[in-house]
Amino acid sequence: MCDGTGLDTFYQEFPRRFYDVGIAEQHAVTYAASLAIEGFVPVVAIYSTFLQRAYDQILHDVCLQNLPVVFAIDRGGIVGEDGATHQGLFDYSYLRSIPNIIAMSPQDENELQHMLKTAVDCGRPVSVRYPRGRGVGVTLDPEPKAIEIGKGEVLREGTDLAIIAIGSTVYPALAAANRLAEEGINIKVINARFIKPLDAELILNTAAAVKKILTIEENVLQGGFGSAVLELLAENCVQGVQIKRLGIPDEFVEHATQAQLRSKYGLDEEGVVRAIKQMLATTL
Repeated sequence: MCDGTGLDTFYQEFPRRFYDVGIAEQHAVTYAASLAIEGFVPVVAIYSTFLQRAYDQILHDVCLQNLPVVFAIDRGGIVGEDGATHQGLFDYSYLRSIPNIIAMSPQDENELQHMLKTAVDCGRPVSVRYPRGRGVGVTLDPEPKAIEIGKGEVLREGTDLAIIAIGSTVYPALAAANRLAEEGINIKVINARFIKPLDAELILNTAAAVKKILTIEENVLQGGFGSAVLELLAENCVQGVQIKRLGIPDEFVEHATQAQLRSKYGLDEEGVVRAIKQMLATTL
């Protein structure tokens, strides 16, 4: 999958550091674990939907031994016209239950390079999930820098409602908040960055100050990012907070364009605006 994962250029420049094992995902992960034992920091680039095949190897061969293997999870989220089999909508759920792993997802290509730097440097099992398609077009910083693990960032302050978004949902969330500001509605937007560990301090402080929270993810709702936020609030006995989760319901996603599917499941700007207005119209 060197072409599909965009590693052709890397192979041409570093042919002795590139191994294509074909569609043997279980072997790829165990091979990476063996390299990590010998002192390397291997990066395993696999589509989200195909990484599912190697769940056992992720758990037993990498995470149980706490090995520094980096999982570069391509085509995470809604994939669209690759077909129903390629939708990458389960990795948040099946990875965050595994001890020792750190799970990240960047808002754009600049943050992606910083997350890769973080992953390679941290000495732990790490997943970095990014979507199919082109970047959003932001300027890349000259040098990648490590991000503090488990720390999100506030992109926009607001008091009426808070959006906690992850990965490719951050920009639609920010666009929706900016649009609603024109109507006098003040929305706080958080780029969570981490599925695991969550930024507990930021989320708990936000819940205490803003009593309405909307989580957004391109992942199944069962066991996903929004579920992680709910668990955090429950474990800390947070009460009096209205929470709504946007994501993929309990169904397999059909073949369609990414734009069509994001519209169908309310994960585009229009869907976020609609969900916010519904929440603001509801009293606690």
